[in-house]
Parts: sequence; C-alpha cells; structure tokens
Amino acid sequence: MASSDEKPLPTPASAAGAGGAASPGQPTTVASKVLDMGAAVMQSLRPVKQAKQHVCTFALYAHDPKRQVETHHYVSRLNQDFLQGAVYDSDAADARLIGVEYIVSRKIFDSLPAEEQRLWHSHAHEIKSGLWTSPRVPGLLEKPELDHLATTFGKFWCTWQVDRGDRLPLGAPALMVSPQADPAAAVRPALVRKRDDRYGFSTEELRAARADVEVPAEEHPGQADYWLRHRKGFAVDVVPHDMKRHAPFP
Repeated sequence: MASSDEKPLPTPASAAGAGGAASPGQPTTVASKVLDMGAAVMQSLRPVKQAKQHVCTFALYAHDPKRQVETHHYVSRLNQDFLQGAVYDSDAADARLIGVEYIVSRKIFDSLPAEEQRLWHSHAHEIKSGLWTSPRVPGLLEKPELDHLATTFGKFWCTWQVDRGDRLPLGAPALMVSPQADPAAAVRPALVRKRDDRYGFSTEELRAARADVEVPAEEHPGQADYWLRHRKGFAVDVVPHDMKRHAPFP
C-alpha cells in the first residue's frame, strides 16, 4: 500500500473494464438531490465559500516525475502568508477531489525545520513559465497575485491517483512536486497544449507576458525542491504499528 505502487492490487474500484474512469456507485436519487438543495439553503458552508481563486496548473509525482497531471486548485486565504486549496482533476461539476495543497510565504518556509522543508516545492518557475494560471482572470488583475505567489512554497498531497486509472482513492497519499526548468521536471508539451486548447490561451504567450514577474534570486532555497537537487523522491508506505494505549483496551 505504498503511494509509489505502480498499480494497487486489482479491486472492483481499479480493475480494467469496470466502467472506465467513472467511480462505482448508483446514480444520485431524487431524494438525495432534494436533501442537498435544502441543506445548501439552510447551512452556511462557510469554509467552502472562502475559496476565491481557481488555479489551473500541473503537478508531478515526487517518486516518479514522469507521471504528470493537470490540476485545479480552489484556493482560500487564511492570511497573507498562508493559503490552502482543495485540488480537483478538472473544473467540471463532477470533478474528483484528488488532494490538498498548502501554500506558505518565504517567511514561514524559512521557519520550518530542514526535514520538513524537503516536502515543499517552489512556485517561481511554475508561475514565470506560464504553467500556473487563473483561467478567465485578466492578466492585469492576476499580476499582483502572481508577484506574491512566485515567492511562495507549496506542499501538495495527492489522495486519488486518477492518472493510474483508480476509480476510488486507493492506497497511501502521494507527495507531489512542481514543474521546474530542469529537463527532469519539465511538463510534457502535449499535456500543456491540451490545457491551452481547452481554455483558449497560450502558455508561451503567458510566459512572455510574465517577463517582469520577479522571482527569488535563490532558485531553490533551503531544502525546497529536494528531489530535484538530490534526485531522490519521497513515497509514503502504510505499515502496521502498535497503538498507544493510555487505558486498558477492551
């Protein structure tokens, strides 16, 4: 059950020919839809409604950067130094929630111990290169936020490896990393072109328009982008462990 497993053991949720990429389950009933509509009217859903930005970009698996996915981050801001985002595989109404990313400023990143910093990636190249974009947001409106985000760092855990064909979230979460200028961390052109064609813009043009976006002089500060500098990724394995028992166990 490691996050680096090429394919989990066959199950109805992962077996080939078991309904394609659709998740297993019956269609939503009318009663459930009515309940959802009523709950949406009566409940505040405050945490969810704090998501004010939709970012489309790309992510690589830390243990296998050749595996790359298009990701859609719905981001809320807790304060000027800390953002958090729910990550989906598309911007469609039936998009699958595939992970979560936390974003911190350089000040917070520098305060982290070296061992923790290894799990974080920089955003400078991702933004400067035009890969990171906020669909349908005018460039002039987006520019101040890009200047800020180019100096930040993210930690992204993928909980659903949809590119592997999983129809449900299976196995352990996988650490994801950001695209970089190094050829080992470059996003496949076909993947970028597919995204650009869908939204009707050009990553190359975005890159040219962002020539004046300031990025840190130090490309990979601290232990950020550890996998890129050391060519060693991280994988999560699930192993049995003795439980801590503070009282007699029944």
